[in-house]
Amino acid sequence: MTSDTASTDPAGTVTFRPQRARKVAIIAAAAVVIVFTAVSFGLTGSTGEGQAVFQRGDQTAMIGLGLAFAAGILLFLRPRVDADATGIRIRNVIGSYDLPWEVVRAIRFERGVSFAGAELHDDELVTIVALQFVDREYALAGVRALRHLLAAHQNATATAESG
Repeated sequence: MTSDTASTDPAGTVTFRPQRARKVAIIAAAAVVIVFTAVSFGLTGSTGEGQAVFQRGDQTAMIGLGLAFAAGILLFLRPRVDADATGIRIRNVIGSYDLPWEVVRAIRFERGVSFAGAELHDDELVTIVALQFVDREYALAGVRALRHLLAAHQNATATAESG
């Protein structure tokens, strides 16, 4: 976990964010703003019945639309997963979950699935968008770290119940 998008602090907290999706989102957002800005300055020409007349407000609106679309794309920078000995905090593009380890049965990342998931004891599966298949080894390291924390919690709980 040497990437700038993954960290482990001395207290045992791990943090993961997607790598490729972040890069793609930043590039796409910048491209959208550039394209909409370029289009706004090119708002002239024929409308079929003569010359079109575009005002500065029309150009500003086009740039504003570009910024709005870019902001929507930048939502893909939001996914993150933090975990420590007490539980796991999952933040997806839309929605967040703060789950204690007691409600988590397993951390799953199966073949053919795009994202890792936290399987809960009530058979619900919470998607962990921060750990994506396209990030390959990075995502596997994240899943292993989460599984290690879950196993440590389950072992501590089993020891406390038996002792």
